[in-house]
Amino acid sequence: MYEAQTYETILQRMLARVPNDIDKREGSVIFDALAPAALELAQMYAEIDINYNLSFADTASGEFLTRRTAEHGTIRKAATAAKRLGLFYDASHALMDVAVGTRFSISGVNYAVSSRLSLGKYELTCESTGVIGNQYFGPLLPIDYVEGLARGELADVRIPGADEETDESLRARFLTEINAQPFGGNVGDYLQKVGDLNGVGGVKVFPAWAGGGTVKLTILDSNYAAPPSALVNEVQTVMDPVVNSGEGIGMAPIGHRVTVVGAAPVTVNVSTTVTLQSGFTIGQVRESLEAAVEEYLLSLRKSWSSVDQTIVRISPMEARMLGVEGIADVSGTTLNGSAANITLTNEQIPMPGTVTLLE
Repeated sequence: MYEAQTYETILQRMLARVPNDIDKREGSVIFDALAPAALELAQMYAEIDINYNLSFADTASGEFLTRRTAEHGTIRKAATAAKRLGLFYDASHALMDVAVGTRFSISGVNYAVSSRLSLGKYELTCESTGVIGNQYFGPLLPIDYVEGLARGELADVRIPGADEETDESLRARFLTEINAQPFGGNVGDYLQKVGDLNGVGGVKVFPAWAGGGTVKLTILDSNYAAPPSALVNEVQTVMDPVVNSGEGIGMAPIGHRVTVVGAAPVTVNVSTTVTLQSGFTIGQVRESLEAAVEEYLLSLRKSWSSVDQTIVRISPMEARMLGVEGIADVSGTTLNGSAANITLTNEQIPMPGTVTLLE
């Protein structure tokens, strides 16, 4: 808005107000007196422009975007801790119980036993928030002494941890909720309520899917993947507990019988013929090509909740491959053995499979 108010423009405007019979050349007294003031004014205009943009949701960022969206009830999702499955064995390799609150560590990340699921099987909560709690699997090192414990194992992700919501995600969710006009159990209301839950990365709402009063919610986890059963059950309980379905005990209105399911993953195996630039080998580019494929499929999953149908297309995938250093050309790409695009149903998501490279 104030891009034209540069140092040079302001200085020339100030000098133009000085009578012409006074020396205004660079290095003169009046020039040297006005130049610092012009610089300060230019800086002031730049800061005014920044503050102006921070007042609107489509250009705000950080704390200012958080405060702007909160005015309309859209709260930035805080970082959450992962909840994992822990297995504990004694010297005879039999499952054994441990005390709730016992702490364990793996690769420098600490977990505490939060609840018992069954004999030797416990839910562990990561002491660090964010996706780091989802990353490690394997032997646990006890921080607290546990009598009789021979081995502990960190297994499945029950509810994934998530980093603090990004500006882009918050802005998109805010604009969606504002435009959807959520109210009293309409589609927009479900999109807002479920989308605000910890661990949920995307949701689709299917009203009256099994007759009047029924609602189906299909969700992704915060990693934009098929959610673990524990997350599905937690969302089900929050929205409409199974044992009290339709009674309005959860967040769903009275009379709405809600069914929560996870999106169905579809593995996408890619095969392609690559032409390498001089001096490169398949081994040097393989990892980057696999990352390019995963990045493309992730972008489709991120937009899954806002489209009716997801289509895995060959051309944009090849375009990402061509951006990999060392790749001169890509041809003959197939998806799951076919040279055609893959059209998924509205409840399916594409997940990376194998990437076969031919020369």
